[in-house]
Amino acid sequence: MGSQQDRPAPGRRDPEGRRRAIIAAAAELIVEGGAASITHRAVAARAEVSLGSTTQYFTSLDELREAALQALAEDVDVDLARVADQILPLESAPERFAAVMHEFLTDTRQVRAEIELMGSGMTDPRLRDIARRWTDRLTEILTEHVGREAAEAIAVYLDGVTLHAGLHDEPIPADAMARTLRALMTIPPSEGSDPR
Repeated sequence: MGSQQDRPAPGRRDPEGRRRAIIAAAAELIVEGGAASITHRAVAARAEVSLGSTTQYFTSLDELREAALQALAEDVDVDLARVADQILPLESAPERFAAVMHEFLTDTRQVRAEIELMGSGMTDPRLRDIARRWTDRLTEILTEHVGREAAEAIAVYLDGVTLHAGLHDEPIPADAMARTLRALMTIPPSEGSDPR
């Protein structure tokens, strides 16, 4: 999604552009004020389209909210792919992984988007798959390198670190994250579990 300047410009003869602008506006409003705060009127004003356009493309606020959260989740997917490229091989680089995560967590927009996704998934079962996408995908990426149990522990820790960053307006220092990540990477698999 990016900033408001990145939002596609709606056009009279570009219905798909109008739809994308509406979704982008709703996503930004969610990041700014939470998923429960969007209205058709606020989205129309932010997208610079008529109120009728928002209801033409999205008959309910739930439908619009879901499309906006999906767009935010797709942004998170892009960010996660970038993170994955930078942290591997993980076995030799918890400090690099911590530095990449610290950079991610200093972006207030990204942190708010992730927290909104988490919160929406907790309150609306239909959105759980979208909300868990980051954690599940990160677990998949890490499992290959540190085993399933350690990967899950790291992913859950990073969910907590994300909430911490949102509540404290700054992330845990990268060196502290690196120490914790290094410790979590050494979690031995439980008896009978598949280490990878």
